[in-house]
Amino acid sequence: MTFIYRNLMGMALIATAMTPVFSASAAKATAKIEFNRDVRPILAENCFSCHGVDSASRKAGLRLDKFEAATQKDKDNKAAIVPGKPQESELIRRIMTADADDVMPPAKIHKTLTPEQKVTLRDWIASGAQYQPHWSYIAPVKAPVPVVRNKKWVRNPIDAFILARLEQEGLKPAPEADKRTLARRVCLDLTGLPPKPEEVEAFVNDKAKDAYEKYVDRLMATPAW
Repeated sequence: MTFIYRNLMGMALIATAMTPVFSASAAKATAKIEFNRDVRPILAENCFSCHGVDSASRKAGLRLDKFEAATQKDKDNKAAIVPGKPQESELIRRIMTADADDVMPPAKIHKTLTPEQKVTLRDWIASGAQYQPHWSYIAPVKAPVPVVRNKKWVRNPIDAFILARLEQEGLKPAPEADKRTLARRVCLDLTGLPPKPEEVEAFVNDKAKDAYEKYVDRLMATPAW
């Protein structure tokens, strides 16, 4: 189901999911570390070129994109990742060391982990180093609608997610735009064109509770859409 909802900065938006997307750092503040969201991007950017799926470019026989390979011990009885034990994980030792000959990623590939990324990897391993398959192989799960204080502002589940984040940040939503402004914004969003005056007047004079929805449906039935 597609919802048309109010953007707090003054634009009409189209949403096809029940959950808005926030930054990874914001998500981690309220949820446990997830491999796909928090860890895979770090490894893909900094490690997989030498320790990923491509066996031709793989260094030291180490593969970090698979749990079994990353946790396998080498001839020295060491493993890159020891679930639950970052202090025993070679990956953590190598990204934390100040030794230029040992540090990973090596200087020659011109990539450097940020302190936040190092903490993320350490905490992920400490929590058990749980891997996930690629996101496209994971069935989506409907997130529970958050509880908000200003319940009167919420008209659909998407509003609840938006408002929950605003309340978390100590912010309030902006006042809703008047109908003429809404008519122009959503028409530009959906068709790329300004609305015709008679269309705006019809929407403004429509007193039905679903006037906005009907206006959107009319726009989506046009060739411009």
